[in-house]
Amino acid sequence: MEILTAIGLLFLGVLGNSWFWTSYTNRIYSLPIPSDRLDQYRIVHDIGMLTVPFALLFSLIRVSMTSHHEIAGIALPQQNENWLLAPWLLSGAGLIMLSSTLLKRILRSKPPGFSVDHREIVHTEQLLGQKSRGEGPYQKLLRVPGNQAFSPEFNEKTFTFDRLPAEFYGTKLLHISDVHFLGTIDRPFYELVFEKAQQWSPDLIVFTGDLLDRPEKIEWIDTTFGQLHAPLGCYYILGNHDWHLDCDPIRDRMADIGWQLCGEKAEFITKESGQIAIAGDERPWMGNAPQFNQVDERIFRMLLSHTPDNINWARQHQIDFMLSGHNHGGQIKLPLLGPVYSPSRYGVHYADGVFYEPPTTLHVSRGVSGKHPLRIGARPEISLLTLLRRAS
Repeated sequence: MEILTAIGLLFLGVLGNSWFWTSYTNRIYSLPIPSDRLDQYRIVHDIGMLTVPFALLFSLIRVSMTSHHEIAGIALPQQNENWLLAPWLLSGAGLIMLSSTLLKRILRSKPPGFSVDHREIVHTEQLLGQKSRGEGPYQKLLRVPGNQAFSPEFNEKTFTFDRLPAEFYGTKLLHISDVHFLGTIDRPFYELVFEKAQQWSPDLIVFTGDLLDRPEKIEWIDTTFGQLHAPLGCYYILGNHDWHLDCDPIRDRMADIGWQLCGEKAEFITKESGQIAIAGDERPWMGNAPQFNQVDERIFRMLLSHTPDNINWARQHQIDFMLSGHNHGGQIKLPLLGPVYSPSRYGVHYADGVFYEPPTTLHVSRGVSGKHPLRIGARPEISLLTLLRRAS
């Protein structure tokens, strides 16, 4: 076997193997499994990532040292060494999955009636004049070159809908997700982010889950979420990281500062004579499917869902606008490949961005932070969404 051919095969094998095991991890972490058990399942990922490349290399060396058949110039093992094909079959499966992911990304069309109007990168440590690093874990990640964890993107986007009531035309909706109060990134960072978000003077504010990673950080809620207010209200749901803790104290604290839990039963937000219906979906970790059965089919429907994995349910129930987080944009986006780790049963497809799955428009926020404070090519995100009505 030619050395260049062997190197090329090894590269493709390692790439396919890496994608296979990251895809495995993405699916496992989308399930309602306690964190200690998730760590055990992660061991399988770690073993596969580390050992299979050596098996691929060994098989190439073994084939080159023994008599073999060739197909298209590529050596094949003898019949009694067919076990050498096993790691290549696994890697081949990974390459097929990767090809499918890239093809879907290429074919993905821009949602109708959507535009990005403005982006601003805010360098929080420069504005604060100090480091925003606390006492929490994973401090080494903050020192990784190119880490954008302290440089969130404040963006303004416009969405156009058919069923939006005329009274809600021009409504400014602030979407925040995934703050992950842990202590690694200190409170002044969050206070600055929330202060700047309130300067938009939104009409409506929603938070789509993952508030705490340490229960004692519940005291941060008052000086962060407590800063926000909007005439049409502040609505929230919780996420899987909250589920790992005790959610009741979180819900009580949010109620104390005037935030309304977006529950399973749809409620109405009223503006003059117009109404929109809103409900929350914390599945698969908590609760049941939202109830829109009492909502007239002509009324605009909004759903807060921590994970975008509930998109098919939303489509089946005629949701107009679904807002999610959870996937952090993959936290790291590689050149050409894009996001790699995204805890979703759809892999990295809904890592972040805007999607149109008729009749539902889905907005997936990259979130403000994460348990592991590493962001490269997937900056933290805070979004102001302007809602428009399509001319009839």
